[in-house]
Amino acid sequence: MTHPLFTPTRLGDIEIANRIALAPLTRNRADDATGVPSPLAAEYYAQRASGGLLITEASQISPRGKGYAMTPGIYTPAQVEGWKAITSAVHARGGRIVIQLWHVGRISHSELLPGGEAPVSSSATPAAVKTFLKDRGFVETSAPRALRTDEIPGVVADYARAAERAMEAGFDGVEIHAANGYLIDQFLKDGINRRDDAYGGSVENRARLLGEVVDAVTGAIPAGRVGIRLSPFSGANDLLDSDPMTTFSHAIGTHLAGRGMAYLHLVEGQTGGPRELAEGRSIPALRKLFDGAYMANNGYDRDLAMKTVESGAADVVAFGRPFIANPDLVERLAADAPLNEGDAATYYGGGAEGYTDYPTLAQTRAA
Repeated sequence: MTHPLFTPTRLGDIEIANRIALAPLTRNRADDATGVPSPLAAEYYAQRASGGLLITEASQISPRGKGYAMTPGIYTPAQVEGWKAITSAVHARGGRIVIQLWHVGRISHSELLPGGEAPVSSSATPAAVKTFLKDRGFVETSAPRALRTDEIPGVVADYARAAERAMEAGFDGVEIHAANGYLIDQFLKDGINRRDDAYGGSVENRARLLGEVVDAVTGAIPAGRVGIRLSPFSGANDLLDSDPMTTFSHAIGTHLAGRGMAYLHLVEGQTGGPRELAEGRSIPALRKLFDGAYMANNGYDRDLAMKTVESGAADVVAFGRPFIANPDLVERLAADAPLNEGDAATYYGGGAEGYTDYPTLAQTRAA
């Protein structure tokens, strides 16, 4: 009997062949000047098309949304054309692919932004983290300025336009990136939000931007093709919330449930780190507030993924680093075969090495 992890399901309007997703993974191989994805990316994603759903690397919705060198965008005609080659390659192999819509907020550097301007955020609070510049490597992020209230509708509109362009590029849907300390998270969590207008203070106000983005994106494209990623308990990018259960219960129950969205995608625990949660904090409790499909993520191996899907605790499990090194991850998991080890030195930037040259199980056996 086929294990449920390897059986088809639906995420809103998106039919997928199995319950294994490619997590969004920044690889820094786009053209730094234009934000057009690398021609190599078509092969990279097509190699992984056996995954039930591929979620692309985070892609900025506007020039001001950029935070790292050589990351792709989804706001110009040239970028749309670049993505068309990728979606066509994935669809030719029977895959399904969505793009992750990204605005980094304060996790940026003035050298990456138009006119050398300061990054924007909920508040003018610098992040004690680094970002990546093409010619200088890792550097401290620049001090941000607080977005003016009258600027926020323009940012929301950028999300909607990016979603429309994603559909023009042939994607099966989009994932709103509201996790890991980027712009939406910078409004949602109280760790840095010091605003005294309609977007700060109470949880209702701090969640307002999230709600407006969801409204705009689901108004621009079918809600059944819109997923969202949150990281309730993660301190990624120097950002925590003092009461995440209250904050995220409100965000999910008020702005995400009952919308007919494709899925809710949660980072379980610390991004790329421990899964354990403090007493009183619960992923299942948050998951119960959402009435659609649930995608689990963070530190999953084969056994945990199988148990989680079989129990009904998640509909889909997203894999990150294992999918970098194993383009045929689905086949390897199904066969309980050994996995290639990833080369961390090639994760961020470069060319084909460590990107499209990992061998499949069949190639390894034939060698």
